[in-house]
Amino acid sequence: QVQLVESGGGLVQPGGSLRLSCAASGSSFSSYDMGWYRQAPGKQRELVARVMWHGSTTYADSVKGRFTISRDNARNTAYLQMNSLRPEDTGVYYCFAVTGGTYWGQGTQVTVSS
Repeated sequence: QVQLVESGGGLVQPGGSLRLSCAASGSSFSSYDMGWYRQAPGKQRELVARVMWHGSTTYADSVKGRFTISRDNARNTAYLQMNSLRPEDTGVYYCFAVTGGTYWGQGTQVTVSS
């Protein structure tokens, strides 16, 4: 069983930045694939970014060039740096870990509004 604790959401103006963190339990974090989905009202859940255990990354087209996913295996933590935020980035962001099964964080609200 893997537990994930998210932090870092909030309210930000368009053009601003936020950094999400996802701290994972377990002694094998370096073998987990990590990432975030987001869910906006009235929209389908969308894969935002993913970092594989070996370090390769993938991004949704809508966030390429603005968001950066990274991981710190020594801290058992993944990060999502979000820059140049837009109102359409608003939603609940859910961290996930893939290791045998898929585990989910509690979700954190990101609101981009003036």
